[in-house]
Amino acid sequence: MKPIRSHFCTLRATNARLFYAGFLFVSIAVVACNGMERTASAPPAAATVLAYPDSPRVDQSDDYHGTRVADPYRWLEDLDAAETRAWVVAQNALSMPYFKTLPARDRFARKLRALIDYERFGVPQHRAGRYVYTYNSGQQEQDVIWATENPAERGQVLLDPNLLRADGTISIGGYQLSPDGRKLAYSLSDGGSDWKLWRVIDVETGEGLGDELQGIKFSSASWSADSAGFYYSRYPRSTGDNASNDYDDGQQVTIRYHALGTEQEADQDVYRVTDHPTRNPYATVTDDGRYLIINLFDGYLTNGIYYRAIRNGKLAPETIRLLDNWDARYDFLGNDGERFFFQTTLDAPLGRIVAIDLERPAPADWQTIVPEAAEAISSASLVGQTLIIQYIVDAHATAQTFDLSGDSTGEIVLPGKGTIEGFGGRAGDVETFFSYTDFATPISIYRYDLKSGQSTTINAPAVEIDTSVFTTKQVFYKSKDGTRVPMYIVHRKDLVPDGRLPVVLYGYGGFNVSLLPRYSTSRMAWLAAGGVYASANLRGGGEFGEAWHQSGIRLNKQNVFDDFIAAAEWLIENDYTVPDRLAIWGGSNGGLLVAAVANQRPDLFAAAVPAVGVLDMLRYHTASANARQWSSDYGLSENPDEFRAQLAYSPYHNLQPGECYPSMLVMADAKDDRVVPWHSYKYAAALQQAQACAKPVLIRIETRAGHGAGASTTKIVDEYADQWAFVAQALKLDF
Repeated sequence: MKPIRSHFCTLRATNARLFYAGFLFVSIAVVACNGMERTASAPPAAATVLAYPDSPRVDQSDDYHGTRVADPYRWLEDLDAAETRAWVVAQNALSMPYFKTLPARDRFARKLRALIDYERFGVPQHRAGRYVYTYNSGQQEQDVIWATENPAERGQVLLDPNLLRADGTISIGGYQLSPDGRKLAYSLSDGGSDWKLWRVIDVETGEGLGDELQGIKFSSASWSADSAGFYYSRYPRSTGDNASNDYDDGQQVTIRYHALGTEQEADQDVYRVTDHPTRNPYATVTDDGRYLIINLFDGYLTNGIYYRAIRNGKLAPETIRLLDNWDARYDFLGNDGERFFFQTTLDAPLGRIVAIDLERPAPADWQTIVPEAAEAISSASLVGQTLIIQYIVDAHATAQTFDLSGDSTGEIVLPGKGTIEGFGGRAGDVETFFSYTDFATPISIYRYDLKSGQSTTINAPAVEIDTSVFTTKQVFYKSKDGTRVPMYIVHRKDLVPDGRLPVVLYGYGGFNVSLLPRYSTSRMAWLAAGGVYASANLRGGGEFGEAWHQSGIRLNKQNVFDDFIAAAEWLIENDYTVPDRLAIWGGSNGGLLVAAVANQRPDLFAAAVPAVGVLDMLRYHTASANARQWSSDYGLSENPDEFRAQLAYSPYHNLQPGECYPSMLVMADAKDDRVVPWHSYKYAAALQQAQACAKPVLIRIETRAGHGAGASTTKIVDEYADQWAFVAQALKLDF
């Protein structure tokens, strides 16, 4: 998925990814899907069964390799239909008042509002003596971009998206400084959509230049060396049945070049794939301006790398297919003349760094600069003639530096065992910046001097809560097949495992995404209330390299669910909790995880929160070209073996009428155009029909949010207040 996290499943997510009793009697009017009205009530007691909105079942089935599979809620896939819109209104008319009856809801809202009110800084981006970074005072709905000529000083506001819409639901996506540092290309997301509107602003004056580019998802902007324009990837305009939308994300993107001051329709077509139906090209200009690197994306296991020479500012006509075997992942790091550096998994499932001389590009002539180590490489960068390599050691980050010959030049000292991000820059830089965070440390920003090897704190925000009262423990447990899996457990120091603690277990398990320690306002609200938080590093992630990833995908996907179930069983066996005080939570691919495991082991959990999840495994790939590329992890129902594996765990298809499922809160975002919300709609409708006991099954549908990134501060507070109050009710959390 274009990282379901974001680099999620990002989760929120961050990825980036997504982080996600007695009742008062409330009578509310609910609009049913047939346009009639019916009355539903929030329950006065846990034993009262909710009256759910009507979800008509239709006679729809499909033939998969001779097996007919029913799809009774197919009609909910039409997101713009009046019936679907009415169903959304009806579900929210049940769930939103229900949350307000929960005793802990207002307390969580107040705590979240207090906890989120602290200064938050992004990692600076710098070019030609200018620095830009994101900043939030703690009271702003969206992050603001600031610009400065000294990273130790605040500088001035350059771009404030909070001025664009009163409810604060327009956010900044990506941004790129021009090589001369005078212009900034940036993107805006409306309501959390993956569709981005790109514009350009003058860094010196703060004036917009009038350029507007549309039809763009998942693409950054890569400036030409003369700062006169930039390369980007755009979807084609819609035609035929899709003409109601401006651009068609069911097709492939094309690399284009935009010259500043011109209309988008005049942009030059640079490269399009004509020999394969699913590969998408994205462009990067090398720091020396001599080459345009073309990265072909088609899933998360392999990719291709082409390039075109740039001579006197003009692209050479020939496209050179440098890496076209589709045998591994290759991440372009930078170049030293005609020597290209890549991070790759070829013959190295934990990763290695290789150099390819364009004059001798055959694999036999490649030079291994940094060989595969005992730990997995999570990412690498080439800055100022220095290779900076980030490793994962037992699910926490470390970083080392090397020269271009591969000689080690030292380890970057970090404040603890947490998560690091950043280390961007260009060939001529003498500095780079990175962030550090762990479960008890908010994101802090550091400057790293490439010559001295010393790190200096730039911004270390203070928070409202005393984080020293919490403790973090890492344990290792055995999964069903004996695989050793790590898990972090975080809670207040005064809590002693007594077999009855309220525990929330979180997981992801996919797309090579690693869950390392990270500070979270939403998590802190749960911990401060006396809850325990556990995060399991499941197979499918990247914590132990590509072999760990591939042991949890396609035909091996059940391993991920087994790992998660084993984590829950370990928490019970080791006297942390019991099933009626244990909840599970996950978003995006993690939403799939939670729903599948709740289906398979409903007896093991009191509550489950699948957020923005991939829940119909047989049809997920029909939503967009990007969704189809998730097949590198999920497989495709078009293939018989993969269909059988998917059908065995697909959450929507494995609900059993008459079963008592945990208290379920399905989280969906109506504007989510990555994991389209019909996944959650169909699953929630089927789950409400199947539920055979009084435990509530609710779906919360946010109507001005997408897949997680860009959510406003107010919406984040409201969402997690509802979520934690729901979980606290199910787990009998006593403040």
